[in-house]
Amino acid sequence: MTLPNQVEFTNRPTLLEDHQLQPHDSIWRVMLRKYMSNKLAVIGAILLFIIIGSALFAPWLAPQDPSKQVLLDKLSPPGDKYILGADNLGRDTLSRLLYGARVSLLVGFASVAGSIFIGTVIGAVAGYYGGKLDAVLMRFVDAVISFPSLFLLITLVTIFEPSLMTLIAVFAIFGWTGTARLVRGEFLSLRSAEFVLAARTLGIRNSRIIFSHILSNAMGPIIVSATLGIGGVILAEAALSYLGLGIQPPIPSWGNMLQSAQNPQVMLGAWWYPLFPGFMILITVLAFNFVGDGLRDAFDPKIND
Repeated sequence: MTLPNQVEFTNRPTLLEDHQLQPHDSIWRVMLRKYMSNKLAVIGAILLFIIIGSALFAPWLAPQDPSKQVLLDKLSPPGDKYILGADNLGRDTLSRLLYGARVSLLVGFASVAGSIFIGTVIGAVAGYYGGKLDAVLMRFVDAVISFPSLFLLITLVTIFEPSLMTLIAVFAIFGWTGTARLVRGEFLSLRSAEFVLAARTLGIRNSRIIFSHILSNAMGPIIVSATLGIGGVILAEAALSYLGLGIQPPIPSWGNMLQSAQNPQVMLGAWWYPLFPGFMILITVLAFNFVGDGLRDAFDPKIND
């Protein structure tokens, strides 16, 4: 019988068989090898490393103050003074991109962290206990899903003052339903496993079985869901900011940089202004999707190198 503290390897025998591992090989080496064999996933990880690093070191990398306005230089093209040009108020585009990355990534990571926490708790409780509690919680999930999310987001952001914390709270509160269903499915399949039965026999508390034993075996799909969800939140933040309902100026974000560039004169005469924030959104979302796909393959024991 499998002991409770040996749960990492109990559900992954096919990995060892499919990859013909030596006895000393670990499951993490297999996952790393599978991930590294996915070229797009590696490219995505490198891009994310550069983007996140640039955001963290923005105060040292930014050539100018992102809020500094030089009206005589408004809509200046890329050149020696402004590497990526200047916006309609004469602010350095590169500096605002670097500081905007901090805001957009913060919204993405914080929102997904909140939604993953809520969804994991609800899905774990529903999947582990089942019965009437599962039915009630899943009907609540269905009710939340039935709301039109985009209109609900716009309504809530309009009612409350648009701000960084408002966006994070709204995305976290209404973005957990997919995680809840995913975690519930994992728990339904794992709650009858041998290591769970052994833990119950030893008299271990249900809360510890849920969050220490079963959850450790369900972390793979949760991590993949979180990685893919960050890209979606960044897109949603950009859309709301483009509509003027997201991060408010003078705080830079990639979304409100696009919002201030939607003037036809700017779009046609200053191509660099909307191009660079739009390109950063595209590259960042693609990178998160590439990494998510790579992690999904790495955590799946049925997929070979």
